[in-house]
Amino acid sequence: MSAVAIIPARGGSKRIPRKNIKLFNGRPIIAYSIESALQSQCFDRVIVSTDDSEIADIAKQFGAEVPFVRPAHIANDYATTLEVIHHAISTLVVIDSDITEVCCIYATAPFVTPSQLLEGKQVLKQKDADYLFPVAAYPAPIQRALRLDTNGFVSMMELEHLNSRSQDLNEGYYDTGQYYWGKASAYLSNTPIYSEKSLGLVVPKNSCVDIDDMQDWALAEFLYNYRQQ
Repeated sequence: MSAVAIIPARGGSKRIPRKNIKLFNGRPIIAYSIESALQSQCFDRVIVSTDDSEIADIAKQFGAEVPFVRPAHIANDYATTLEVIHHAISTLVVIDSDITEVCCIYATAPFVTPSQLLEGKQVLKQKDADYLFPVAAYPAPIQRALRLDTNGFVSMMELEHLNSRSQDLNEGYYDTGQYYWGKASAYLSNTPIYSEKSLGLVVPKNSCVDIDDMQDWALAEFLYNYRQQ
């Protein structure tokens, strides 16, 4: 049996150009994902799936393998994570039919640590889940969320919780969008990542930033440096 890390890193990025290799605190951001995967010692292989030769070269410099070029039809804005991972596994099993566990690690996940990856692998096995991914608690009760109309006036999303106390409400969690451990069989059968056999591994609120624009990027760099101190 073997475990493989697959890091999707296409060349095209609209909101942050060359996002997957942009310097994050002086180093290509993809380097953090590669090095955490290697240092975790969870994996027999650490693979980068890319359509871009520059990304491939940088990935190899930091110790990852790039054994294939990702096809154009799954390297666009509409390709899903499941499609990309399914293609990678299908390509790899031609050589290694013993792949049983796969972890998709996003290229822009500098807060992922080797110990997180190891814990995730252990819990996935212990509980015989299809998938496991990190989740963080919302900073405020989601039951008391507000909506704004076109004129900016507010209303409750769930009016029945208008007078509920925060401490009486169940905590809500969100997918941090960092990595996804899973059985190779679940990925190959296109089992949805959000399914009844998916586990959430709770991580601290200050260990994740969804990097969609340059403001997020600056916040992530600040937070990363803060955590290092």
